[in-house]
Amino acid sequence: MKSYRKELLMQLPERMGFFNITPQVEACLRESGIRDGLLLCNSMHITSSVFINDNERGLHHDYGQWLERLAPHAPVHQYRHNDTGEDNADAHMKRQIMGREVVVAVTNGKLDFGTWEQIFYGEFDGRRQKRVLVKIIGE
Repeated sequence: MKSYRKELLMQLPERMGFFNITPQVEACLRESGIRDGLLLCNSMHITSSVFINDNERGLHHDYGQWLERLAPHAPVHQYRHNDTGEDNADAHMKRQIMGREVVVAVTNGKLDFGTWEQIFYGEFDGRRQKRVLVKIIGE
């Protein structure tokens, strides 16, 4: 069995946003040479996310509004986590909702997606560099 590991560097200019990382993940798969197996893709930070869904701008807008209603950034004093001097408690909660990682089957050298599925990076406390891990195992 072969194993492949790569870190993708992410830095979104806004506090919250969504970025399609499918092309970068597919490049990792090609580089790995693995034809059949499993691919794990996860955020290595507690205020960002990796998830699978549709690449549709309206949906991403809706995610942003929905998450802000569930865990609004302001007022920052509403969160005990922010008593430490931080202002990102909402980002931790948004990450918990959107998830840490995805696992995708690899079949014949391709990501074995359903219709419309793509992999996204979700940022909830942006403006600094973060890492996304791509780990692939298989033959």
